[in-house]
Amino acid sequence: MLSRVANSIYWMCRYLERAENVARFVNVNLHLMLDLGQSPENAQWHPLVAASGDEADFAKRYKHSTERNVIRFLTFDEKNPNSILSCIDAARENGRTVREVIPSDMWEQINELYHFVHKESRKRSLTDPQGFYAHIRFANYLFTGLLENAMSHGEAWHFARMGTMLERADKTARILDVKYFLLLPGLEYVDSPYDAVQWGAVLKSVNAFEMYRKQFQRINYKDVARFMIFDPCFPRSLMYCISAAERSLRAVAAQGKSDSPAQAEMAILRNMLNATTIEAVLKNGLHEFIDAFQFNLNIVDQAIYRSFFG
Repeated sequence: MLSRVANSIYWMCRYLERAENVARFVNVNLHLMLDLGQSPENAQWHPLVAASGDEADFAKRYKHSTERNVIRFLTFDEKNPNSILSCIDAARENGRTVREVIPSDMWEQINELYHFVHKESRKRSLTDPQGFYAHIRFANYLFTGLLENAMSHGEAWHFARMGTMLERADKTARILDVKYFLLLPGLEYVDSPYDAVQWGAVLKSVNAFEMYRKQFQRINYKDVARFMIFDPCFPRSLMYCISAAERSLRAVAAQGKSDSPAQAEMAILRNMLNATTIEAVLKNGLHEFIDAFQFNLNIVDQAIYRSFFG
């Protein structure tokens, strides 16, 4: 496979996964505002910007982290490369260059989503924000279903899978870190009903609420962190995402009949998860653990570029 084609497929799926995650984060925060009885002025919108990793960019162009500003920045801001609009534009452009590789239904799904978002962006405001973000989420679910069931599970599919899983791991880590580090107003709220609502929102942000409740009776930070980091079966936990990405990486590397630098870096990241427990993570600091995880995740991404795209 040409490195250009592999790179486009990898980033097409990363961008679509990123857009879906942003849509879910914003929609969950809209519901959380209602659950906590907060007015739009007092709602906590800045943590969503922190979760995106674009605080510096936001601060340059927006004075306050209001609902209107944050939604604008994360949804339709063309200058924000990680806004939903920008991500879908980038996904469509990458998909356009590999139309001969992906099923036509996948291309049509990306194209439909592109036109839907641009139609909404021309309006002054979202008249139905929850409906809009639900459309983004379900459009990506449909794309993922087509990827799984309409595309041959060969080399191209494995690059798509790697892009999806690494992006998903990054966003799960970010939202967990932001809640633990930024959202809680004070220690007196730990294990309070307020805290349970907040951690419930974190679970909903990664589509994990119902699966979590099937395993745990109560919502508390330790069990939520354990589930989001170490659960081997939940498809958005860090453990699951890295394991799935590593399987696809091995399949791609096998085509070249030799080990790649990316495999060694991916093994380091997997061993980081396998070698610790939630008790050790919380003792040494969840924020520090997530920082180390994301540092190594970035190294894996760079190694994949050097191994296959450079």
